[in-house]
Amino acid sequence: MTSTPTTDPRWIPDTERDPKTPFWTRANAGEVLPDPPSPAGWDLVWDDGGTMAGWRDCAINRLGVDEDELIDDPNVSGFVGLIGGYAYLSATWIRVWAERTPGMTAADMDAAYFGDHPDVPAYAPEPWHENPRTSQVMEGWLAWVMGSLDQSELETQRLEARAARDSRPDLTALSDAELLDRCDEMRPMCRSMFDMHINQSGAASIGPGAVAGICAAVGRPEAAMRILAGLGGVDSAAPSYAMWDLSRQVRADADLASRFDGGPGIHARLLAAGGSAEPFLAGYAEFLAEFGSRGPNEWDILADTWETNPDLALAFIDLMRQQPDDQNPSAENAARQAERLQLTDEIAGMLEADAEAHATFLAAVASAGTFVPGRERSKTNIIRVINESRMALRELGRRAVDGGQLDDPRDACMLFADELRALAAGNLADARETVAQRQRQYEDLQALEPPFIINGEPPPQSEWARKGDRTVVELVAGETLQGVPGCPGTYRGRARVVLDPSDPFALEPGDVLIAPHTDPAWTPLFVPAGAVIVDVGAALSHAIIVSRELGIPCVVSATDATVCIPDGAMVEVNGDTGQVTLV
Repeated sequence: MTSTPTTDPRWIPDTERDPKTPFWTRANAGEVLPDPPSPAGWDLVWDDGGTMAGWRDCAINRLGVDEDELIDDPNVSGFVGLIGGYAYLSATWIRVWAERTPGMTAADMDAAYFGDHPDVPAYAPEPWHENPRTSQVMEGWLAWVMGSLDQSELETQRLEARAARDSRPDLTALSDAELLDRCDEMRPMCRSMFDMHINQSGAASIGPGAVAGICAAVGRPEAAMRILAGLGGVDSAAPSYAMWDLSRQVRADADLASRFDGGPGIHARLLAAGGSAEPFLAGYAEFLAEFGSRGPNEWDILADTWETNPDLALAFIDLMRQQPDDQNPSAENAARQAERLQLTDEIAGMLEADAEAHATFLAAVASAGTFVPGRERSKTNIIRVINESRMALRELGRRAVDGGQLDDPRDACMLFADELRALAAGNLADARETVAQRQRQYEDLQALEPPFIINGEPPPQSEWARKGDRTVVELVAGETLQGVPGCPGTYRGRARVVLDPSDPFALEPGDVLIAPHTDPAWTPLFVPAGAVIVDVGAALSHAIIVSRELGIPCVVSATDATVCIPDGAMVEVNGDTGQVTLV
């Protein structure tokens, strides 16, 4: 069991780890689950035939990993797991997969996930890292990634996810047991869609890597990022475009705008306004039906989404309404698309004398344009399904509040699946006390700073730093912070450190957004921001994909940016070099 300072002996146990895979990291895993998962969130989505099994399915059935290379447990993928209550990615396995893939190396993966992070241990090959069968499977997989580009399976899953939302029954009419049955019905979908998400994520790294290599070979390394910008069809950016359109309604209507004045509580003010706000509310209801599953920490059903808390998205619309019409993000996206097409033609023209290189380059561009958006779509699909479990569990929690068993509907997420069944049957004694103990444990975990890299046996939690305790020297004028280039361009503006996307009111249009990490809940903040800086992030992190789609300079893996850049300072962000300068 995870060792944490609490009187409750039951929490989510650490995932069994194979001794041959000692290197683990929060890279990417910290974007998916930035906080410790809740007991119900883990049981109903990740464990017991859920997403963990989906990752294992992908490794065995698509990526050529032999089943006997993994721990003999269908819920242990080998590639991801919990350590000390936090999600970690097996960097050992990511390196091994790269070494087995023709044309790739462990160094390529290190560069993508870590940049120049000083704590990354050197790669040391071992006999088991080689597997000719895996390499043969990967040859066929690469042919799919760079050749057929068939996305019919992904499209089928998109329709399945939409059907799950569109066919949602009246949850208030279901029995308590039926609500939990609905959560169980979502689990196999989470499994198959996470299998696809890992497949799309792996595929999304191939085309961009080839584009970067070819651009560097012809002496145009700076062109690679611009060729990968403005791809279109990026699902995680779509809500921002829809919010922009809604913000134009607010900007054009003084009475409607007055309802947005005054900070939090916008939704209640709109409902109280009656007829004058009804056209906007009707459009907003359509927005929530399409995008309501998104929100901060959306992979955990404990977290609120835009559907469960409509004020979250309204706060973003409030921020966008302050921008003039000529700041429409669609226009910037169109400019990026035009530049991408122009540069693609230029580089292709430079390769005409080499037919093989010419064909490889065009195939890589097509692959990137297919799988980078595909990665985001696969994520959208599973998030939509997870939200169906969330909504069912919220209804069960609401009833438990009405019955005096819980204090808040979200408290149901602090119970494990067997306890939820007992709650539904009326057989869970002292539910409120159990939840209170778990909540204390959850808060204890949240107060810790999980190590970014673990190599070997994890240090005991008693040695983990507490958030805010680390001393980091702030930058002074003229000093620079080196990160990884994410989206090209240079921008100078006021730094605004935002630690929670549900509280965007500190950010003003034109500010430089500085965040610890980002996921789709942060995307609307990219629209008013002049540039984005992120503490962590890899080559295909959410911040990079969305900033390229919206066309704003971005730097990721700028270690400790949120603490070493003073809030309110003037900074210059160079998305081409990855440098951030305090001016």
